[in-house]
Amino acid sequence: MISFVLPTRDRPARLRQTLLALGRLTPTNGLALEGEVIVVDNASRATPVLPRRLDNGLSVTLLQRPTNEGAAARNEGVRHASPASEWIVLLDDDSYPLDGAFLPALLAQPGDVAAVSADIVLPGKADEEGRLITPREQGGLPEVFIGCGVAIRRSVFLELGGYDPGFNYYVEEYDLAAKILLAGHRIAFSKHFRVMHAKDSTHRDMNTILARLVRNNGWVAQRYAPDSQRLAELREVRRRYRAIAAKEDALHGFGEGLQELRRTLKAQPRHAMPMAIFDRFTGLAAARDAIHAARERNRFRTASIVDAGKNAWVVERALREAGVTILPYGQDAEASVIGTMSPGPMLDAFKRRATARRGRGPIVIAPWLEAMPELRTNVQSVAA
Repeated sequence: MISFVLPTRDRPARLRQTLLALGRLTPTNGLALEGEVIVVDNASRATPVLPRRLDNGLSVTLLQRPTNEGAAARNEGVRHASPASEWIVLLDDDSYPLDGAFLPALLAQPGDVAAVSADIVLPGKADEEGRLITPREQGGLPEVFIGCGVAIRRSVFLELGGYDPGFNYYVEEYDLAAKILLAGHRIAFSKHFRVMHAKDSTHRDMNTILARLVRNNGWVAQRYAPDSQRLAELREVRRRYRAIAAKEDALHGFGEGLQELRRTLKAQPRHAMPMAIFDRFTGLAAARDAIHAARERNRFRTASIVDAGKNAWVVERALREAGVTILPYGQDAEASVIGTMSPGPMLDAFKRRATARRGRGPIVIAPWLEAMPELRTNVQSVAA
């Protein structure tokens, strides 16, 4: 049995579309789609009107919260989920699985995998030549999921207490992922778990978003970074989100978030990660494995970092540790290495560059993807 849990607030039309999409899910590989949908309403102005059952038989339950609890409203949904559900599929009210292929993928996960990240795509848009491009969602890391598309074992979620309500929205997944890793579990990624994020723009204010991003990322660094890395992580948070705030014209929100971070920093509980776990958390362990795998196939000695994004420093460090000389982009490097550890942007950049290369120029390497042969083959076949 599968329980789908999603919070909602004041988006009835979008919620109806999501429920229709969930109602279209069909069994895969002979498995019956037995389960339930639990909608947790975050104090909407009007109570959502929901069907009791979807077209495919999934039952629907509405839970109403007296206040807006943000992402932590999912905690109440998981507590109400059937004990028969081993896995909880956590969504937003504007996200849904594209098909039922994730069911056998979940059942096949080894026991130490506590969460499975989805391959999250956004609505398609036409490029300059009129071709439909379907980009992937930003965010996440090899062992950090995105909240609008993840499956978590019910027992682990309840044992760890779920989402910290103090985060409200944004970066709450990093906090929960850190707790999962510290508890001795793994977080996996499945290409069979495909989720559409319709990305409703309602109630999205960039100043509010930047305020939460800088505060919440700072909290995560303060809570989990090893003593030797904590200050560097906090500096990186300030640098990264100041640059994003400037680009998005949201410096006011950034400033408010930075002030709140300073006020609340010392109150954060410290659970410093051992370095080996922290390297998994940041993606450095995955980058090391990926660069090693890539060099086993192609003995490149020089590389340029391209399409830099989240945790680009991880890619640079893994290359330097492997003895690879990093050249500025445009120089005659033997390899072009995608400079992000976020799965969505990394997969998109790899597909785009591998397609453009077509056997000419430097080899294209996507860290993290390189260490996953099945996924790498799948993406390369699409790019061919």
